[in-house]
Amino acid sequence: MELGLGGKTVIVTGGSGGIGRGLVQGFADEGCNVVIAGRDVAKSQEVADTCAERPGSVVVIQTDVTDNEQVKALVAGTKAHFGAVDVLVNNSGGVFFPRPFEEKPREEWEWELDLNIWGVVNTTRAVAEDMIARKRGCIINITSNSALLGEAANQVAHYGGTKGYVMSLSKGLAHEWGPHNIRVNCISPGWIVPWEADHVGDGSFWKKYGYDFFGTPEEMQENAEKGEMFNIEGQPIRRVGRPEDIADLALFLASDRAGYLTGQLMSVSGGSYMP
Repeated sequence: MELGLGGKTVIVTGGSGGIGRGLVQGFADEGCNVVIAGRDVAKSQEVADTCAERPGSVVVIQTDVTDNEQVKALVAGTKAHFGAVDVLVNNSGGVFFPRPFEEKPREEWEWELDLNIWGVVNTTRAVAEDMIARKRGCIINITSNSALLGEAANQVAHYGGTKGYVMSLSKGLAHEWGPHNIRVNCISPGWIVPWEADHVGDGSFWKKYGYDFFGTPEEMQENAEKGEMFNIEGQPIRRVGRPEDIADLALFLASDRAGYLTGQLMSVSGGSYMP
């Protein structure tokens, strides 16, 4: 299917690894001009380098999405490189550390609020004026099954709550901005595993605690194939998800093929969530 994305300008926040890596590579494969917005410049550049032979162009702009001034500079820098933003993918997000809600210190709450809520608000506000003026644009918010399933929010209830905010915000903006021909949709990932351990930066939850808890990507793949991966064995499609599973849906949502879709939430999770 021809998606017609060639030449579109795309910002991917949190594009330095994991799901972000898949998103950047997917848009680059479609011939898009992609800006990786991330705090880890070295890791972001590694991802950009993997796109050197792909049809699209990829640049890195160091950005902390929790800092509104840096986000404004991101959008200005994107326009200077490639022109107005056509697609914003709000992929930055994370859990500070999984623990029982009653034991979670306030500084961890604030960290998750800043990244998962204010980061999305900052970037969305920063592209809004141009998109409204041009009467076109697409925003894709990467949320989480932790906002949809109680078991997926075990030990990360506050994180799930922040992602629930993003889902509600997305529906509200889809309604408000629909008359401006701006579409806002959500992708809710289930268990998405990098292909290799070093495909994520040091700030990723995988490096901070994920690999210690769940094993390496190779071990997770092996356990899933044996039916021994605790959060895979009960879902209808019994394999681990990969970054391109998220990217494939994001590409469709960003294209005119999805021009009649807005305010929607799609869980990419092997059927672990079925509304």
